[in-house]
Amino acid sequence: MDSKNILERYILPAAVFCGGMIGVGFLSLPYVVTKAGIFATMIYFVVVTVLMLSLNLIFLKISLKTPDFKRFPGFAKHYLGRWGQVVASVCIVFGTIGVLLAYIIVGGEFLTNIFLPIFGGSNFVYTFLYFLAGSAIIFFGIKAIARAETLVLVGLILCLAFIFLKNFGHINLNNVLAAGSEISLKNLFLPFGPLVFSLWGAALIPEVEEMLIGKKKNLKKIIFWSVLAVAVFYFLFVILIVGITGAGTTESALTGLKNFLGNGSSTAALMAGALATFTAFIAQGIVLKKTLMFDLGVKHWQAFVMTTFTPMILFLMGLKSFISIVSFIGGVLLGIEGILILLMYKKIGGKKIAIYPLLLIFVLGIAYEIFYFSK
Repeated sequence: MDSKNILERYILPAAVFCGGMIGVGFLSLPYVVTKAGIFATMIYFVVVTVLMLSLNLIFLKISLKTPDFKRFPGFAKHYLGRWGQVVASVCIVFGTIGVLLAYIIVGGEFLTNIFLPIFGGSNFVYTFLYFLAGSAIIFFGIKAIARAETLVLVGLILCLAFIFLKNFGHINLNNVLAAGSEISLKNLFLPFGPLVFSLWGAALIPEVEEMLIGKKKNLKKIIFWSVLAVAVFYFLFVILIVGITGAGTTESALTGLKNFLGNGSSTAALMAGALATFTAFIAQGIVLKKTLMFDLGVKHWQAFVMTTFTPMILFLMGLKSFISIVSFIGGVLLGIEGILILLMYKKIGGKKIAIYPLLLIFVLGIAYEIFYFSK
C-alpha cells in the first residue's frame, strides 16, 4: 500500500476522529485526579475507555446499517421515531451550549493569566473580549478559522510536548501519588462525567464513515486505535500537569503552571490553550447556529443570539465552575445520548449481554450527576 493510500485510509480519518474527540474536557482531568486520587482515576480511565470503545463500535454497527448522510438526531428518528429525534436534538443543543460556556470560562481564564499582569483589568473584561471576538466570527461564519481547529489543537499538543521535554526535571511523581490523599465519597465518583465528556466520539463516526466510502472495512481499526491513543494522551497529560503542579493544580490545568515554571513555558502553554479553545468555540458555535437554522428552522439572527448569548448569560448568572459543567454534560446529557445509542442497537438486534450492563452504567452516572448538582 503506497503512502497516499495510507494517508487517505488511515491517517486522515484517524486525525479527524482524534481531533474532534480532543476538546476542552481533557483540561479538567488533572484537577479531577487531585480530588479523586490517581488510583481511583486510573480505574475510571480503564472503565470509561472500555465503555467508550464499546459504545463507539456499537454506534459504528448502527451507522453501517443506516443510510449515509445522517447525523445523530437523524439516527434517533430513523430507529426510535419522533421522540428519539426530539430527545437527541435537545441533548445536542443544550450540550453544545454547555460546551460553549466551558470554552468561555477557560478561554477567559487563559487570556486573564496572559494579559492581566501586563495591561491590568479583570477576568470579566478578558472573558467578554474573548466572547465578543468569537461571537463576531460566528455571526459571519468564517469557515477558514473553524477549519483550523484541528491544526491549532495539534499546535497545543506539540506545545505540551515541548513543555514536557523542557521541564522533565520538574515532574515529581510523588505529587501524582499524593493526589487526592483526602478522598471523600462525593469526589470518588467525580472522574466519570469528565472522562465520558473527554472520550466521547460517537457523533464523529458518520463524518469518518463518509470519508471512507468504499473503504469502510478500515473503520473499526481506526476507531479502536484512535480512542486508545486519545486515552493514553490524556493520561500522560495528567501525569505531566499533576507531576508539576501537585496540590496547586487548577480546574483548567494550564493556569496553574505559571506558579511552577518559567514565564516562557507557562505563557506559551496559555497562548496555545487560548488559541485552541478560541478556534473550537468558533467551530462549535457555527455548527450549533447551523443546526438551529437548518434542522429547527430558526432564522439566522435568532440562531446567532441563541448560540452566543445563551452561554454568556449563563456565565453572568454565575455558572463559572468548569468542572461542574463538564461533569454535567458528560454524566447527564452524553449519558442520555449513550442510552439512545443502546436503544437503537437493540432495534437492530444487538446483543442483550452488551446492552444492559452499559445501560446500567449510564443510568448510575446520570443519577449521580443529578444528585450531585441538586445539592
